[in-house]
Amino acid sequence: MNNQYYDYIIFALKSFKSRKLRTFLTMLGIFVGIAAVVSLVSLGQGLQKAITEQFESLGANKLMITPKGGFYGMGSSVVLDKDDLKVVKHARGIRNAGGFVSKVASVEFGDERKYTWVSGLPQDDSKEIISDISSFKIAEGRDLKKGDDYRVLAGSLIAKGDFFDKKVRVGDKIKVENKKFEIVGILEPIGNPQDDSSFIATLDSAVNLFGGKEKYATIMAAVVEGEEPSKVAESLKRTLRRHRGVDEGEEDFSIQTFEEVLDSFSSIFLIVQSVLIGIAGISLLVGGIGIMNTMYTSVFQRTNEIGTMKAIGARNSDILKIFLIESGFLGMVGGAVGILIGVIIGKAVEFGAAQSGLDIFKASFPWYLILGSLAFSFIVGSVAGVFPALQASKLKPIEALRYE
Repeated sequence: MNNQYYDYIIFALKSFKSRKLRTFLTMLGIFVGIAAVVSLVSLGQGLQKAITEQFESLGANKLMITPKGGFYGMGSSVVLDKDDLKVVKHARGIRNAGGFVSKVASVEFGDERKYTWVSGLPQDDSKEIISDISSFKIAEGRDLKKGDDYRVLAGSLIAKGDFFDKKVRVGDKIKVENKKFEIVGILEPIGNPQDDSSFIATLDSAVNLFGGKEKYATIMAAVVEGEEPSKVAESLKRTLRRHRGVDEGEEDFSIQTFEEVLDSFSSIFLIVQSVLIGIAGISLLVGGIGIMNTMYTSVFQRTNEIGTMKAIGARNSDILKIFLIESGFLGMVGGAVGILIGVIIGKAVEFGAAQSGLDIFKASFPWYLILGSLAFSFIVGSVAGVFPALQASKLKPIEALRYE
């Protein structure tokens, strides 16, 4: 490193040391802004990465057919039934398909009555498609099988005692819509409270509970290997339009490939993160203004010092560099501390989410986030110090020495 720049850095550090409180208060805005950016972006990227990995593990050869309206078909007034499922199963490019029903129902255990989602899954060869997509895995007991009427699987939070006051175990009896069911298995944590607080029955049991008709919340289909899911989806859309008697553009159903679902999630994440980073950016703006204010104050307080340096040969460019390095250091050190705080916040949220059953929340700290935040904080500090540095460099030696 050039000895001249080394001297500038030492000079800046001595300036900070002699004004510790002012230096800390100046960097506070940078702390907050960078900490907010790092923590929010890390959590957003961690969540996006977890969801992407989950989708990729399921394979890209799946289609989701849902009624229009509601959330993925739930709560929609439109109905997909057995005839629709039959059409999907026999459509070109479809290897297999299955539908499931899902509804909020009253559930009783002991003296407690609560409401939660109860879903019915088929027990034929289409069960594998739905189970894979929904990530249902057995932690205790056994899985459901054909003929398991009035038997259910319970979510992990129910087993832990986080839903009812008492823990639910394999072999316990519950009532669903006033009908007795036996718990035959406990599911592994899926990663969100809604799924982990739900019950799963056979499709036949759920249909009997919910009115005796198969009204599917979603139909899942597996595409024949080698076929392009997007082309199969377009072909299936035409087939279902003919079957349901609707015109193009007026479909009362939607078909999505998993790539489209993932793109939708990514778009939502991008919008949410942009808004949150924009809010955090306000703190960085405040931090930059604080640095500018501090540097202006420093110029006034050190006018005599600047005059002395110029009197012994310091050029305007030397004074400019000294103050730019000082302001840049304020930003960079503030950014480094902010990054550390952001990492701590991100990991704390991840730990808290895991304790609450939200295992999908993972904080991710890629190198470009850390280096980008550090570089950005340095740039904010340097830019904030440009005008004060210019003012300092233009001071005339005689006037500066006379300044009181």
